[in-house]
Amino acid sequence: MDSRKNSIIVALMVAMFLGAVEGTVVTTAVPSIVKSLNGFELISWVFSAYMLTSAISTPIYGKLSDLYGRKLMLSIAISIFLVGSFLCGFSHNMYELIFFRALQGLGAGGIFTISYTIVGDVFTLAERAKVQGWLSSVWGIASLVGPFLGGFFIDYLSWNWIFFINLPFGILCIILLQKNLKEAFEKTKHKIDFLGTILLSVAILFILLSIMAAEKSSSFLSTSIVIFFILAIVTFFVFYKVEQKAEEPIIPFEIFTKTNTITNIIGFLASAVLIGSDVYMPIYIQNILGKSATISGLSLAPMSISWLIAAVVLGKALTKYGERNVTIFSFIILLIGAILLATLGINSPLILSMLYTFILGIGFGGIFTIITIIIQSSVDFNMRGAATASNTLLRTLGQTIGVSVFGSMFNLSIINYFNKVGVQNIDPNNLYSKAEAGLKFTISNIKNSQISGIRNIFIVLIVLSVVCLLLSFALPNKLKED
Repeated sequence: MDSRKNSIIVALMVAMFLGAVEGTVVTTAVPSIVKSLNGFELISWVFSAYMLTSAISTPIYGKLSDLYGRKLMLSIAISIFLVGSFLCGFSHNMYELIFFRALQGLGAGGIFTISYTIVGDVFTLAERAKVQGWLSSVWGIASLVGPFLGGFFIDYLSWNWIFFINLPFGILCIILLQKNLKEAFEKTKHKIDFLGTILLSVAILFILLSIMAAEKSSSFLSTSIVIFFILAIVTFFVFYKVEQKAEEPIIPFEIFTKTNTITNIIGFLASAVLIGSDVYMPIYIQNILGKSATISGLSLAPMSISWLIAAVVLGKALTKYGERNVTIFSFIILLIGAILLATLGINSPLILSMLYTFILGIGFGGIFTIITIIIQSSVDFNMRGAATASNTLLRTLGQTIGVSVFGSMFNLSIINYFNKVGVQNIDPNNLYSKAEAGLKFTISNIKNSQISGIRNIFIVLIVLSVVCLLLSFALPNKLKED
């Protein structure tokens, strides 16, 4: 690859890192932020506001990048993200922070989508596998670096700097893009699908509200969850009807071919598997094995390493063996990893956790690299942004819904365990404080209750992996070169 392409890769990796590291840094720093701004009761909105606007804006950026160019829209997305970051750093109360986090999310929604789309535009099929692998590795690096950055800023500077640090990197990214990414878009008038945009945003809002309601409810059939879910379905139906008549729909439904539909379902489910392992492996290592947060982070490093290796190797195998065969192989590896996770116990050595996450990384590296390439290769250039954005949105929703369902399962398992040992009305959020106060149960009880919940989640990951594996057999082998 020439120097221009290398500069584009650097710009995209910096852009991806900005969005990826934000979650891990803020998670580490949020206790200090809440203490400083006196707003513990609003803590969930610090994340929900960001997630909401990011999900809503994802398909919008995809369509706009098809209309007005990737370079312009990615530069705008990064600029919005940086303005939001700057204002977050100057927040004086929780309400300001939540509003500016929502602004940050509006920018983040375009960063991931357009970055992946640019890869499909600029690089050849053979080059894409390598570049997608590098971009995927950014997530692993962010998960390791984020907690260290957050801790450093809290200990030696202040929480404000977790937002200010984004500015120089974002500016560098915009400069590299403007200098090296060459595009030839015709300047023509376009009719923006405002009604479709509003309806899609409202539908996603209802989905996220139902998820937030589920996190606070002991039943998935509570009134608020059912109402929000029904409203989401109705709004999506109206959105579908509107898009069929729109001149330039925000999501052209012709992109949802049989192959794209199957690939999007696989991406949705695989993302749920990813978030399940990402969230509950650290809980297992820290709460069950008793290791520190630092050790926990380092223990997940093998996943990032194997992810990068698999993305490059399996990406190259794409043209030789075809997308169906490579995807099937990747899910077989992922299924093996998920089965091994379910065998972990209270006294399992840490090295097993590292080995099993290494195996998971091989599966994820192949799956998410191939999915993106399949989506981009199955549509024309003028629909590539919308197709990539739709896939990114579904993967985001897969993680969002997945983490909510797993969280409810985890808490329910803890409650059921303590009910069986004769402890009633247990609050999973206050286990350790009550155990230390000597109330009816011990640290050993807590570990047993949590390992039961973690195992149930890992069993669900096995089931989801099996479903994805079966769906993979329906994929074509069009990218195979004879």
